[in-house]
Amino acid sequence: MRRWWVLASLILSAAVALRADDIFQINARGKREAVQRDAIVIENDSSYLVYKHFDLKERRVEKVSLAKGSLPYVVETSSADARRDIISMWKRFGFTATVTDLNGKTTRVADAYLDFYPPGGRGSLLESVPAVTSFTLLLTGGAADEVKFEDIDHVGLAAGLLKITRCDGRVEEGKFLPPTSQPVETRLLGITDKYDPASQDVFDFSVPLSRLKEIRFGPQGAPVNPGF
Repeated sequence: MRRWWVLASLILSAAVALRADDIFQINARGKREAVQRDAIVIENDSSYLVYKHFDLKERRVEKVSLAKGSLPYVVETSSADARRDIISMWKRFGFTATVTDLNGKTTRVADAYLDFYPPGGRGSLLESVPAVTSFTLLLTGGAADEVKFEDIDHVGLAAGLLKITRCDGRVEEGKFLPPTSQPVETRLLGITDKYDPASQDVFDFSVPLSRLKEIRFGPQGAPVNPGF
């Protein structure tokens, strides 16, 4: 809990000099109530207001859709420079990873998280499966363990198994356990240096775990041998 409050304080302090889009709603008394500050509005029509923002608890960028009813919304729109600046701030406080695929290509990814798609990565799942910033492993013997990104130094992936080396040096190996019983494709998503602030998506990097051989967390991460 203390770590979460420290992170919140750092983000709020950094945001003082940065102003992206601010969203307000006019209440029944005609006064403005803040809905979201330092967001990026990507759609605003007669029916919906859609925006991106950084979720402090989840430590990733999320997209929110608000259906417009009888109480109107007001958006104070920022400049293109302010939007680029707020993206840079979001990248500072999410999880950063150096990702190496099976071909040896290495990519730096900010605001990294895992999300779940139908096999093949297209369409929608029959049930809502939330994105996560952790790996749940099915260990030898049938036990399971959830390891959060913040506790991981690096992950090696090979032959359907994950070998997680924690920041404290402990190592766990097992099969990734998705948070659903239906068939899914697990993908690592995030933002690269080429991300467009005006994008409808909250990521521009999306690769299945099955196509990766290593994920090294931290701003100074460098590729290593997964050790399988």
